[in-house]
Amino acid sequence: MAKNLLLEIGLEEMPAHVVTPSMKQLQQKTAEFLTAHALQFSSIEAYSTPRRLAVYVTGIPESQSDTQEEVKGPAKKIAIDADGNWSKAAQGFVRGQGLTTDAITFKELNGVEYVYVTKHTQGKPALEVLTGLKEVITSLTFPVTMHWANFDFEYIRPIHWIVALFGAEVVPFTVLDVVTDRKSRGHRFLGEEVTFETADDYLSQMERQFVIADPSKRQQLIVDQIEAIAKENNWRIDLDEDLLEEVNNLVEYPTAFVGDFDEKYLSVPEEVLVTSMKEHQRYFDVRTPEGVLLPHFISARNGDRVKIDNVVKGNQKVLTARLEDAEFFYNEDKKLTIDQCVEKLKQVTFHEKIGSLYEKMQRVAVIAQIIGETVGLSEDERTELKRASEIYKFDLVTNMVGEFPELQGVMGEKYALLQGETPQVAQAIREHYMPVSAEGALPESSVGAVLAIADKLDSLLSFFAVGMIPSGSNDPYALRRQTYGIIRIIAEKRWYFPLARLQEKIRTAINEQPSVYGIQLNEGQEQVIDFVDGRLRQFLATKNIRHDVIEAVINSRQGDVSLLFEAAQMLRAHLNDSDFKPSMEALTRVINLAKKADLEHKQINPELFENESENTLYEAVVAIEDKFPQQTMEQNYQSLVSLRPLIEAYFDQTMVMVDDEAIRRNRFALLDKIAKMSLAVASLDALVTK
Repeated sequence: MAKNLLLEIGLEEMPAHVVTPSMKQLQQKTAEFLTAHALQFSSIEAYSTPRRLAVYVTGIPESQSDTQEEVKGPAKKIAIDADGNWSKAAQGFVRGQGLTTDAITFKELNGVEYVYVTKHTQGKPALEVLTGLKEVITSLTFPVTMHWANFDFEYIRPIHWIVALFGAEVVPFTVLDVVTDRKSRGHRFLGEEVTFETADDYLSQMERQFVIADPSKRQQLIVDQIEAIAKENNWRIDLDEDLLEEVNNLVEYPTAFVGDFDEKYLSVPEEVLVTSMKEHQRYFDVRTPEGVLLPHFISARNGDRVKIDNVVKGNQKVLTARLEDAEFFYNEDKKLTIDQCVEKLKQVTFHEKIGSLYEKMQRVAVIAQIIGETVGLSEDERTELKRASEIYKFDLVTNMVGEFPELQGVMGEKYALLQGETPQVAQAIREHYMPVSAEGALPESSVGAVLAIADKLDSLLSFFAVGMIPSGSNDPYALRRQTYGIIRIIAEKRWYFPLARLQEKIRTAINEQPSVYGIQLNEGQEQVIDFVDGRLRQFLATKNIRHDVIEAVINSRQGDVSLLFEAAQMLRAHLNDSDFKPSMEALTRVINLAKKADLEHKQINPELFENESENTLYEAVVAIEDKFPQQTMEQNYQSLVSLRPLIEAYFDQTMVMVDDEAIRRNRFALLDKIAKMSLAVASLDALVTK
């Protein structure tokens, strides 16, 4: 008869951001444990609150299934000695299986007879097996851990109780000094201790003690309550998903409430108010149906509506103090000039091995102009870019950003506009941080995009120059994320971006005045390309590009990063073409032969051709070569594919490795020309065509 399992770990309050991933981890590891120990189950549900992680598993049999396994032993000639008796090898084999020699049979495998035994294993009672859930609990990993009492064991928070029920029976085991039981605890202030008769009582019993253990149900309660408030007041509340999950993981029994703040604070930039409410207090901002910010906020308390007015007053008091600070900082910052802030950056260290933030801005100004000219910014745009790059970090020394680091760039835009900078410059200051996460929003303006690339590229080149290169998971300055951001921006803008050439231009420019720029870009620069290639692989993989296609385009002789994206997408589109396999095989044969050539002079002399196929292929190659630089990647691919029948005819009629050195070199020169055009598209010999 199948039974259901309840496992609950009771803890001190966990940080909100840890709750959901820990719940999912417990669910996954419990499922893996049951599968590994031959205990089938029908379903597994996971529950969590700030004080508990739990799983409820249905349909577990009362014992493991009996198993029967055929085990192969030594060869017959080894198992039986010269006198026809069982050898020590045979006796040791069966003893290891818990059997006797009476169980031995012989079976032939690949012409050789071997000893076999059939091993029967009786399944253990599920209750006995489930005591191993102790290892599931202790194997959970967390971003931060702590010791408590005199234990060496570390966990996210101290464990206070463990419920482990299989049907109506307690699964007996101990973690540290906590013994499993059928007793849990309700809401810290509203609930009492609760005793479960069976595993099936969990959700209903907990709810009676003011604990909504199902996070999806708890979240829906929050949503429903907020939507009711919004409807009643004709407000618009945008429920940010991350904030909603965080609020959900801060409460066990949610009750939404509304608070207010003084309208005078609406004179402070909206971003400051929203950040104060969302990031610092975990409040939802309130707007009119048209989206205008109102002097109200909504949050959820961990409890019922009893004395909710006191809760509202307390939250209003805390928020008012923050907004008072924000208003003061904002007014003080308006007294500063951009030039004063930029001057202060000379005393702010970017990194002790690299220099100040001011020196970083000096380098970025040079890098931005090189990139801006390369990608084709207009003269007006380059003028805006120059100004933006001269001041773009100034807001880091303002009071507001000191108090609200999340607003760096945002306040730069606000203050730049107040100081009379153009909207384009102000927008670039905000956008240069983008993307702020792996898949975050990208800069919209071209000036902002170039400044973002320049800032990130400077960090990459500078840290590599001082030997601070990420290794393994160690990447304290987020160079992987920044490089990935560069790639995403280039892909979005479809800009011409010859990285190696740009890198050399930047290195030359910076090294002309190391005293001004604070650093020399000599060391580690070759490793930069390999590092960028790693992020290119990551980016292309997210676009469902096949592994061999990724390697083919990255190992091409195409210096333009943007064209690598185009080549990868183009090849993916042609993988299932009927002529793809034969075309790639023909071109791969050319590339492989060309690799063997050691040519000092690669001029082709048509007078040395000995058959018509050589001449025909040569004329076709010359015609393609003239058009190749001006064509799209798709057109170049089609040009190469068009050579296939000519290449096949060439190899049918032509022996490349002839004794005559002049003729052999002439033939290699022709193949080398085709190979170079192929490699400008991709390293086609890396493609899998089976």
